[in-house]
Order: sequence, then C-alpha cells, then structure tokens
Amino acid sequence: MFESTAIPTIVQLDASAPAALLTQTLPDARIIRFGEGEFLPPLTSISHLVVLGGESSAYDKALAPVAQLLTQAVDAGVPTLGICLGAQLLAVATGGAVEVDAPSGPENGIVEIRLRPDAAQDPVLGRVAERLGRDLPVVTMHADAITDLPPKATWLASSTQYPFQAFRIGSALGVQFHPEADAGTYAGWLERKTGADPSAARAEWAAHADSLTALLESLTAGLLATEPLHLAN
Repeated sequence: MFESTAIPTIVQLDASAPAALLTQTLPDARIIRFGEGEFLPPLTSISHLVVLGGESSAYDKALAPVAQLLTQAVDAGVPTLGICLGAQLLAVATGGAVEVDAPSGPENGIVEIRLRPDAAQDPVLGRVAERLGRDLPVVTMHADAITDLPPKATWLASSTQYPFQAFRIGSALGVQFHPEADAGTYAGWLERKTGADPSAARAEWAAHADSLTALLESLTAGLLATEPLHLAN
C-alpha cells in the first residue's frame, strides 16, 4: 500500500553526476546516493522519481535494483524522469536497447535537440515546447546511446548525432541530455572528457543560461504536476 506521505525522490548513481540544479527546482526531494551505498527506498514512499546519470553502463549488474525500481514505477504509474544513464536504464528495463561506446562517438557539450510533434502533447515535455519551442540547447555528455526504444514508447526528441534524445513509456520520461547540470558541473565534465578550458565551458553555459534553466524549470514543473496514479487510487 502506498504511503500518503510519499515524497519526490532523486536517485544519484554517481558522485560525478550530482543533482545540481534539481536541488533548486525540487527543493523538497530527498536524494538517495545509491552509488555511495545508500539503499533505495520502497516505491511506496515515492511520489515522483528522478534517476540521474553516471559513468556506468546500463547493463551493469550493480544497477539492477535501480532498473527494477524504474520498472516498478512505470507499472505503478509513478511520475518518473530518467536522465542520461537513468534514461538508458529505463529503456533497457522496459524492453529497449543501449549500445555501449556507440559508433557515432561521444556527444559532449551543449548541442541542439529538436522536439518531435508528439512532444507537444506530452505532460512534461509539452510545457517545454510551449515555453521554448521545438529547437532548444541542452547539455549532453555520453558515449553509450539508446539504439532501440521500448516497444510501447513514444519517441519525443532527437539530435543530429543521436536520434533518441527523449521518449515516454507510461508514466516515465527518459531524456539522454542533462537538464540538471549547472555551470560548474558542466565545466568539470567537459574538462575531464575533452580537456576543455573550464572557464570557457562556464562561459558557454552562461551564454545559454536562460534556456537551460527554463528547460529544467519546465521539466520539473511538469513532473510535479503529473498526478501520481498510485496515490490517486
């Protein structure tokens, strides 16, 4: 039985991929540092779920409990957002596929994605489309990539390099990009992955700050506005 006191929950898979800006847009969420040994809470205590990114593969057996939680969330109608590795775990857990070290190579930096027509009707991305339009800059940092969407998924966004930038499966939205990344997180990632000057990376993020922050605000507002079906019953 689900608890009436269930709360938003962020699962951090890796210390290098923190909640960052989500601590501002989801201030009441608890953060579970799974990658540092903290136990996942029962689904019954979760009203809304966010699973962050990380360095591991979506096929890493150590992440099986997180994949199981994502499957349970979809089955129970828990509003869910999977980010980067979180989206890849969601895809694999619900019947899709991910390619490790995808042949198109790493997608690192601030790139433009295009929302597909179905995004306008999505309960979360619809808010993004209304506020920012179909073409928007996003922070991305990945080498593995979703190559097959789950059979019942709706394809919602693409980039020039990788087609599956966003998808919906039931109550869950998966995004390959990183809406939560702040300037410091982005600069650290880009320096480590490409050797880029962190000052230049911070300046690049700042140049897109209005769009990047509006994207996260719209995503989290849409997530929180989605009624948790498991608590409505």
